[in-house]
Amino acid sequence: VQLQASGGGLVQPGGSLRLSCAVSGSIISLNYMGWYRQAPGKQREAVASISRDGATSYEDSVKGRFTISRDNTKSTVYLQMNSLRPEDTAAYFCNVIVRTPWGSRESWGQGTLVTVSS
Repeated sequence: VQLQASGGGLVQPGGSLRLSCAVSGSIISLNYMGWYRQAPGKQREAVASISRDGATSYEDSVKGRFTISRDNTKSTVYLQMNSLRPEDTAAYFCNVIVRTPWGSRESWGQGTLVTVSS
């Protein structure tokens, strides 16, 4: 299972970015899909997740600003980030749990850097 994350970059406070994470490999079904982030000197934290049936959850500080979605036909999970703040600056990682012919597998993307600065 391979994950390819993209969409990070430099944005001014109040701006928006959309992260994408495409999943490839021998996949029977996509189950859990989520986004995490890790700021310099801090631990990795969960940002948002979406279940197979579309149920979502968000970390408190991003509620109302970030939206997670998935397109199962493209095996891709998205994170729309609006009203970005400097404290959102971090490396963002996608995480998925998928069903393969060999059982359930958890995989991480390589990380995409988001910098919010004027």
